[in-house]
Amino acid sequence: MVHFVGAGPGAPDLITLRGKEYLENADVIIYAGSLVNPRLLEYSRDVCTIYNSAKMTLEEAIGVMEKAEAEGKTTVRLHTGDPCIYGAIREQMDLLDEKGIAYDSCPGVSSFCGAAGALNLEYTLPDISQSVIITRMEGRTPVPELESIQSFAAHQATMVVFLSTGMLEELSRRLVEGGYSEDTPAAIVYKATWPDEKTFLCTVGTLAETARKNDITKTALMIIGDVVKDAKYNRSRLYDPGFSTEFRDASL
Repeated sequence: MVHFVGAGPGAPDLITLRGKEYLENADVIIYAGSLVNPRLLEYSRDVCTIYNSAKMTLEEAIGVMEKAEAEGKTTVRLHTGDPCIYGAIREQMDLLDEKGIAYDSCPGVSSFCGAAGALNLEYTLPDISQSVIITRMEGRTPVPELESIQSFAAHQATMVVFLSTGMLEELSRRLVEGGYSEDTPAAIVYKATWPDEKTFLCTVGTLAETARKNDITKTALMIIGDVVKDAKYNRSRLYDPGFSTEFRDASL
């Protein structure tokens, strides 16, 4: 059996209880060494064999899983955050399907949730934004034409941009081209929930400058939108005393 496990955003205690249990009982762990906090490996048994997938190809990782399966062992494939977001898990699962190897997926806390926690931020403020767009700039992995930064910016929803720290000048240009003003609030969150976490409030127009001044070149995500700072929102109707629900009658 192979368990795909979300390691969470960084802090070892932000892995799920289920994910921790899988690590504690694994015979083999393949972890994303460039992103996963190595302290999570402390949950493993002394007899567990550990591989760093940063040094492996897809085929090599699958080979380790296949060998473990043949030996009746349990493998944990440990991905950063929640593996359903930029985790490259589908290609692994497809090969496991071809080989008849069973697997499941254990969700994790994504770094975009960790970033909101670092800023004490709510992405979906009433009358400000009720949608969160999670996207990235194209790099070695292309982005479909209909999913351009400009097209998403036109919605004026909250936007969380992954994997784009080295392209912030271009990101700002595209955000403005799509409809955000240069003074739209923004934030950069570096290594959310790690001990060396850093947060920086800025604007769409100062993203690149902020990153340069603080020597942020990777392992960060950007948050764009009015929810970042001083948004004038309305209260939630769910807790409004004048609003009835199936659990509570209106009191005003």
